[in-house]
Amino acid sequence: MSNTTEFYFGTDWESSSGPILSRQFPVTDLWPQGVTAGWCKSDNSACDILADGLHPFLAIGPKALRPINMVGVVMTYNATADLAQVNIAPGFVAKAYVANVLTYGGGNPNTFDQSLAIGEPVYIDDSDALADGVTLSRSPANDDANNNPLAGYLFYDQNDYSNFYIGGPNASADWPKTLANSLVYTLVSVLLWPDNH
Repeated sequence: MSNTTEFYFGTDWESSSGPILSRQFPVTDLWPQGVTAGWCKSDNSACDILADGLHPFLAIGPKALRPINMVGVVMTYNATADLAQVNIAPGFVAKAYVANVLTYGGGNPNTFDQSLAIGEPVYIDDSDALADGVTLSRSPANDDANNNPLAGYLFYDQNDYSNFYIGGPNASADWPKTLANSLVYTLVSVLLWPDNH
C-alpha cells in the first residue's frame, strides 16, 4: 500500500544508475517541503519536512521563478547542516508518487488522467489539494493557476521492461496504468528532464 503522507522511502528509489550530477543546496532553496512560509503548499501551509532517506523530486530556487526553476531529486540530506545533495542530471530515473490530476477546476471539477503512459510529462506541484509528500502531478498548473515547473516524464522502471531476449519473468511492460476518474497517487518511475528555458 502506498504511503502518501511522506516522500517515497525505500532502498530501491533509484530506477537508473545515472547520470549523476550532484550539487549541494540549503534546504531553504528546495520546495515544496518544510515549514517555511511560501516554500511549501500553495496556501502557505506546512507539508512534509525533508529527512535523510527521503528522495523527493523538488524545485530549486524561489517560487517567483516558476515555471523555469531548476528541478532535481534529493540524494542525501544532512539535518544538522540543513543541506541536501540533489541530483540535477537530465536522464536520471527515480521513483516517486505522481498525482493523476490534469487540471484544477477553479470552480469547476478537477480533471484526472485515467491512463498513465510512458513519456507523459509530470510537474512539480505545490497544490494544497495534494497529500503531504506528493510533489509531482500531471498538471502543468497548480490549484492557484500558477504554472508548475516541468520535472520530467513517466518512464520505465528496471523491472517494467519485457525480458523477451533473456527469457525473464516479464512478458510485457506494465504500461499504460489504468486509474480511476478521481485523485490517485501512483508510485512510478520518472525520468528527470527539467524544462529550464
